[in-house]
Amino acid sequence: MQLRKNIVICGSGIAGVSTAYHLAVQHRLQDILLIDQLPPLSLTSDQSTECYRNWWPGPDNAMVSLMNRSLDIIEDLALESDNVFHLNQRGYLYLTEDREKIPEIITESRKISRYGAGPFRIHRDEQDIEIYQPVEPPHTNGQLLGTDLITDPGLILKTYPYLSPDIVAALHVRRAGWLSAQQLGMYLLEKAKSKGVQFLQERIEKIGVSGNRVAELNLTDGTRILPGIFINAGGPFIKYIVNMMNIELPVFSELHHKISFRDHLNVIRRDAPLLIWMDPQRLPWTNEEHDEIAGDKEYSWMLDELPPGIHTRPEGGSGSQTVLMLWEYCSNIMEPLFPIPENPVYPDIVLRGLIKMLPGMKAYLDRTPKPVVDGGYYTKTKENRPIIGPLPVEGAYVIGALSGFGIMAACGAGDLLAAHIVGKKLPDYAHSFSVDRYSDSDYQEKLEDWGSSGQL
Repeated sequence: MQLRKNIVICGSGIAGVSTAYHLAVQHRLQDILLIDQLPPLSLTSDQSTECYRNWWPGPDNAMVSLMNRSLDIIEDLALESDNVFHLNQRGYLYLTEDREKIPEIITESRKISRYGAGPFRIHRDEQDIEIYQPVEPPHTNGQLLGTDLITDPGLILKTYPYLSPDIVAALHVRRAGWLSAQQLGMYLLEKAKSKGVQFLQERIEKIGVSGNRVAELNLTDGTRILPGIFINAGGPFIKYIVNMMNIELPVFSELHHKISFRDHLNVIRRDAPLLIWMDPQRLPWTNEEHDEIAGDKEYSWMLDELPPGIHTRPEGGSGSQTVLMLWEYCSNIMEPLFPIPENPVYPDIVLRGLIKMLPGMKAYLDRTPKPVVDGGYYTKTKENRPIIGPLPVEGAYVIGALSGFGIMAACGAGDLLAAHIVGKKLPDYAHSFSVDRYSDSDYQEKLEDWGSSGQL
């Protein structure tokens, strides 16, 4: 069988679905086909931590601008849909017990504020408790912007009594929170389908290129599709898809796990923001555990100092006791493999890592609720920025390398890719995400002194 289609999007994760939505709903393009070997939103999009923020470090304002645009769209969709995807704005709370970090936090926060993330406020004593506004969920109107740095331990503990009393600074990023990724994606997909977008559950086996243009797509069932425009939104498989067109992309994949378990002791309050520990740490082991681990070459690294970045949040409504926990204490770069490889020590490592920030978690060491472990891959570039725009083959485009920020960035990324395709005026940040940025000498110089990538 042979089909002709105006636009074919390979990949029905949140990036592909967002692109279909923008092309069909916002730009009214017709004859669009989504292709995926799996049902929509069922691979990495389904395993997301579902969080968002506009607070992004880096050498310029590109990520902040992209996220602001994406969150503008998401907030509009929340209003339009009566918040069917449960958007909240509880924020991210970055925490440290190291006073020497405070000047660095102030410098970085002022820089990100200048990038457009909103005003930066400092609260230095308990009298500021009337000025500092913890957000009571649900809060989705986008009124609280910027960041609040609290440097008074008393104010921190009074506001967040479940945290460690040793915390000396808390940075509350305000345009941040989480949502239901599945419901956001399905809302976008249904809107796109209502404008004629079709979905085909099948796999692309071969891409034929002729005269530097995508000529045909060969599916595993024998179908040939002749596309006018081809979009690679393949998530962790974008590299393999472009390889079928003899194109290389500078992307790789990292395995990331996620844990959920029932916090029946209510250690984490249900109205908590996303809690993030900023300090490296050594895990709390008993003397017997320490000696046993030290004698095991495979696991002796568990006695080393481990990196910052462990984070957790409540999941579900007021009646839920579920919490999510994540910590990438080591980089695990690998080719995408499904089901994802297991890590038998991950739950114990993460639980112990949370005790520094949440002392109440220590009560679970003797009797841990049975965890559910899942996860996926962060497909990323070395500077942890996405690739959005035309490919070197005429009529071919890519939206990918969305790393661990796919849910928060997808609406803005789909909007940007649609602008490329329809010839709309591009925003100032477009070049920072284009494929050809890597041939730009100024960008290469920037890469040499990149600094933080903003990854948790």
